[in-house]
Amino acid sequence: MTTPDLYPVSLRLLGRPVLLVGGGRVAGRRARALLDAGAVVTVVAPRAGDEVARLAGSGLLTWAPRQYRATDLDEAWFVQTATGIDAVDEAVAADADARRIWCVNASDAEASAAWTPAVTRAGDVTVAVNAGGDPRRASVLRDAIRLALDTGRLPLRRRRRTLETGGRVALVGGGPGEGGLITVRGRQLLATADVVVADRLGPRELLEDLDAEVRVIEVGKSPGNHPVGQDEINAILVREARSGQLVVRLKGGDPYVLGRGGEEARYCRDHGIDVEVVPGVTSAISVPAAAGIPVTHRGTATGFTVVTGHADLAELSVRRDHTLVLLMGVRRLAQTATQLCSQGLGPQTPVAVVERGWMPDQRVTIGTLQTIAAQAEVTGVRNPAVIVVGDVVRLSPYAPNVLNEIPKEHIHD
Repeated sequence: MTTPDLYPVSLRLLGRPVLLVGGGRVAGRRARALLDAGAVVTVVAPRAGDEVARLAGSGLLTWAPRQYRATDLDEAWFVQTATGIDAVDEAVAADADARRIWCVNASDAEASAAWTPAVTRAGDVTVAVNAGGDPRRASVLRDAIRLALDTGRLPLRRRRRTLETGGRVALVGGGPGEGGLITVRGRQLLATADVVVADRLGPRELLEDLDAEVRVIEVGKSPGNHPVGQDEINAILVREARSGQLVVRLKGGDPYVLGRGGEEARYCRDHGIDVEVVPGVTSAISVPAAAGIPVTHRGTATGFTVVTGHADLAELSVRRDHTLVLLMGVRRLAQTATQLCSQGLGPQTPVAVVERGWMPDQRVTIGTLQTIAAQAEVTGVRNPAVIVVGDVVRLSPYAPNVLNEIPKEHIHD
């Protein structure tokens, strides 16, 4: 038998009798797979290995502890040999062939009427791999395909809708914008999406990998420019899901960290739409990390606070051992620096502004509460940017030597 001689087909074995001749390790693996398919399995073998004995003891299959007989085929729809004895396997295969019953002959793949492929599953997708009679080669290929499926690198999007396929929404945190920082689950959902509702700050490069039939609805916002309001975004999610689509709301960072994901999830659920929320790598932590700044560090900062730069910081408690992370704070940077100084942080408190974290054009500006606003104006700092205030900024490899020369005790002067 050569590979072109094969006609790949999937068998529905639910409730159908299947004969398995042999009781060893291979038979145990085959028995599990057949039971998973819903087959009614009978094993004929003088001795049973651990797995076959366990399955028989659990009542999941019938074990006949004896030698094979031709009459064992009387009710079988499908036969698998796994005795490890060529003569026995050949006899079973010949008897099955005479009765026009498909049989896998484990001893002789070339002469076998059927082959057992290496199988992997991802949800309702089943992939079976035959590799020219080389089972190890088939297993390696199967594992590679499984990895690609698990990481969303193969298109899993449905082309044919069924009655059971209802619309739903997935709020996916895309991380700080670099495609490699999205979660595996997020990538999987993108591979199955019918519609992607995309933010400006999400991992834009992943949109290029989408199937040509996937619709991308742009709802990105920039400072002072909100062409699609939140109410309209909510309505889009519900409208598209109600038409039976899988809608992926691809957001930057994490949906539930200053991302209005909670509002979107509640709106969908209030309108009867199933919602899945996939956390993302929040820019509040990951963007400082891109500049070599940990938001906590032993002996320096025991905690951190994340706030939007639009917020009034008057009630914010400031402490020397606590890091402050500001999102969307570039426009009010000068006012923020002044306010923090008035609340007890010294003018020499280190500050970092990290623009476009993790992207090829990332830029880091480091100064103090006293100097950062002027530095930002000179360098033309723009959003998207994350602002970090606190001693942890000293740990950045971008920190100038002059900053590290400022004694820590002076930052509260």
